[in-house]
Amino acid sequence: MPSPVTGPRTLYDKIWDDHVVDVMEDGLALIYIDRHLVHEVTSPQAFEGLRSAGRSVRRPDCTLATVDHNIPTISRKNYKSVETFVAEPDSRAQCMAVEENVKEFGLTYFGLADRRQGIVHIIGPEQGFTLPGITCVCGDSHTSTHGAFGSLAFGIGTSEVEHVLATQTLLQRKGKNMRIIVDGELAEGVNSKDVILHIIGLIGTAGGTGHVIEYAGSVFRNFSVEARMSVCNMSIEAGARAGMVAPDEVTFEYLRNRPLAPKGEAWERAVAYWRTLKSDDDAKFDVEVKINAADIPPTVTWGTSPQDVAPITGSVPDPATMTDPSKRASAERALAYMGLQPNTRMENIALDKIFIGSCTNSRIEDLRSAAQVVLAAGPNAKVSPNVYAMVVPGSGLVKQHAEAEGLDTIFKRAGFDWREAGCSMCLGMNPDQLSPGERCASTSNRNFEGRQGTGGRTHLVSPAMAAAAAISGKLTDVRKLLHSRVEDTTEAPLKQSSVYEFLTDPVLPPPEPQPLTHTTGASSGELPLSSGSAAQKFVVVKGVAAPLHMANVDTDMIIPKQFLKTLKRTGLSNALFYALRFDPKTGEKTDFVLNRTPYDQARILVVSEPNFGCGSSREHAAWSLNDFGIRCVVAPSFGEIFRNNAMQNGMLPVPLSQAECKDLAADAEAGVELEVDLEKQEVRRENGKPAMRFTVDPFRRHCLLNGLDDIALTLQKEYAIVAFEQRRSAVWSWLDGFGYKGKKIPVVPTKTNNKTEW
Repeated sequence: MPSPVTGPRTLYDKIWDDHVVDVMEDGLALIYIDRHLVHEVTSPQAFEGLRSAGRSVRRPDCTLATVDHNIPTISRKNYKSVETFVAEPDSRAQCMAVEENVKEFGLTYFGLADRRQGIVHIIGPEQGFTLPGITCVCGDSHTSTHGAFGSLAFGIGTSEVEHVLATQTLLQRKGKNMRIIVDGELAEGVNSKDVILHIIGLIGTAGGTGHVIEYAGSVFRNFSVEARMSVCNMSIEAGARAGMVAPDEVTFEYLRNRPLAPKGEAWERAVAYWRTLKSDDDAKFDVEVKINAADIPPTVTWGTSPQDVAPITGSVPDPATMTDPSKRASAERALAYMGLQPNTRMENIALDKIFIGSCTNSRIEDLRSAAQVVLAAGPNAKVSPNVYAMVVPGSGLVKQHAEAEGLDTIFKRAGFDWREAGCSMCLGMNPDQLSPGERCASTSNRNFEGRQGTGGRTHLVSPAMAAAAAISGKLTDVRKLLHSRVEDTTEAPLKQSSVYEFLTDPVLPPPEPQPLTHTTGASSGELPLSSGSAAQKFVVVKGVAAPLHMANVDTDMIIPKQFLKTLKRTGLSNALFYALRFDPKTGEKTDFVLNRTPYDQARILVVSEPNFGCGSSREHAAWSLNDFGIRCVVAPSFGEIFRNNAMQNGMLPVPLSQAECKDLAADAEAGVELEVDLEKQEVRRENGKPAMRFTVDPFRRHCLLNGLDDIALTLQKEYAIVAFEQRRSAVWSWLDGFGYKGKKIPVVPTKTNNKTEW
C-alpha cells in the first residue's frame, strides 16, 4: 500500500513488504493473500476443517475453484453430471465434494459443464484473475506459474489451504533473493522449456531452496507472457519457493480487457502501480546466476529428476565417470529405472507415447508451436505407427481457440488424439497414464519415478520437441524437421485468432452460500470425512530410527498419486513409500527398510542425503508418514512445502549437517534408538555419544510444544487483517472482486505493550 520501507529493494522485496499484515518479534510475518485457486485434490479436507469449526470463507471474491487433476479428458459431448461422467469412484467422490463445497461456501466455480474449466494455472491468467503485484496461492506446487506476471505466487499444503480460506492470510517467513539472468540470442529450435530445463540442470533441484527467483535479462524480456509462465512454472523443480518476471508492456497487453482484469480508470491506476514493480538498480541479491543464451541447446531429460538433462545431440551419462558417490548412486538408480544404458545417444531412444499438455505447456502458443512442427514435417506427416500421441489443451477456452485456428485438424490428421482440458498424463491421476515400462516424451514438469504411471518412464521436452518425437517415434532434434520444412505445399500458414473471441462469458459475483446436508461421503461409499486439522503436540519423541540413504526423495515417491484421491487425512499408512515397499507385480513386501524389523516400528526417519520432500505440495506425504507412526524426519535439507506441511501436522523436520545425518543413520543401522527433544532442541542417542543440537523456527516450535491451532491464533489478529483490507481497498481497489461488500471492524482485544499476545 505503498510500503513505508525505504532503500533499494528487489521485486520480491516490494511485493512482500506491501502484503505484511503483522510481524512477530522473531520476524515471522502474517501476509495477506490476494488470490486463491482451489481444486479437487487438496481442498476436501480443508473445507471439512472449516465446516467442523463453523468457519466461513473470508473472501469468496478472491477465490476461484475448478476441477482438473483427476477428471477424464474424454469427449464431453454427452456430459450430464460429475456423478455419471467420472467413472473412477475415488475421483468421482473428490469432484462431487468440490461441487458441494463451492455451493455450501459460495464460491465461483468452473465445473465440467463450463467451457472456462481447465487447469488452475491456465484459467487464472486466462481470466485476468492473476495480476501483477499480487500474492497468489493454491494447493499445488506449480502455483509459481503466476509469477510470470510479476506476482508472488507459491504452492501450499491442505492445512494452509484451510488457513487461507478462513483468514485470507498465511504465516510466512521471508525467503532469500536469487536472480537468474539470461542474455543474448537463443539458437534456432530453443524455447522457454529448453531454457528452464537448462537452468535446472545447471543449479540442480535444490539450487533455489530457500529463495525466490527473479528471471531477468534480454531472453525473458523478449519472451511472451505464456513463455514466461512455462519458465516460472518449473521454478519449484529448482527447489525455489517461487519464480517471477517483472511486469512490462508485454504483461499489460496480455491482461488488457481480460474478464477479471481492472477496466477504465481502475486499469490506468493499476498499470501506474504495476510499472513500479521492478527491482531497483542497486538492489542486492543473495545469489546471482548469469547464463549466455547461446549456450542453451534443445534440451531433454534422461533420468528421474528434472536436473538430469542433456542436449538432444548428447548422450546418456556414464555413472562410472562420476566421482561423487551420492551422484553416482542416484544416476545408477535412475538409469536402471529408465531402462537406459550409459552413453546411449539421446536421439536413439525410442518412445511409446507422447504427451503434449500440463500447466507447463498447454496454452495456445504451446499448441501452435507443436502444430508448426507437424506442418514442417510435410502434408503427409503422421505419428509414428508405434507411438500413441495425445494433445490436451489447458482449458476449454484454449481448446476452442485452437479449434478456431485449425490446430485440432492438423493434429488429428497426423494421428494425434485431441482431448478435453485437464491435468491428464502430467501426473496420471485420471485414466491417462503410462503402463509399466512405457516411455514417454512429455511436455510436463516432472519425470519422477512413477509420475505418469507406475513403472512409466518420462523424458521432459518442449512442445516442439514432443511433436518432432511423435513423428519420428524417438527423441529427435526438432531442428532437423525445421530444416527439412517442405516449402512447396498447399498448406496455408497458421491463422491466429484473438483470445477475446472466446473470453465472452459474463463476470458474475460469487454465489450466495447454500447450506447443504453433507452427503458426499455416503453417496460415494467413502467413510465419513475426517474432522478438520487437529493441532498435535510434539515435545519429546523417542524410539526406533529408520535409516534412508537417498537424495532428492520427492513427495511422489513418499506417497504415489493413486493415494491422493482420499477425502480424509488418515488411513494412509500402507501408502507410504508404496512403490518401494511393495513389489509391483506380486504385491508382496520388499526388503525396503520400513518393512524390516525393527524399522517397521520406526518413529524417526533419518535421511543421510539432502533435499527430502522435494516436489509436489501434497500434504498427503506428511499424513502418510504420521499414519505410519513417524513423527520426526532428520535430514540435511528439506523441500520447503514439505517442511511446512510436516509442522502443520504435529511432525518435526530436523535439519542437521550431512555428516551428522550420516552419523545418526549409522547409529540407526546399529539398532540405536534416538530421542528427539524439541524443548531442548537436541537429538540424543542411547550409546553415550554426544547429543546433536538443532534449531527450529521459534513460532513453529512454540506451536508444536503447545499443540496450537494456526487458524485460531491468526484470528486473534482479526483487527489487523480488517485494517489491512480497508487500506487495500482504498489503494488497490481493483483487487476487490465483483460483489465484495467489505467488513466492519469487529471489537477484538488489541495489542498490549506492542507485543503480539500468542
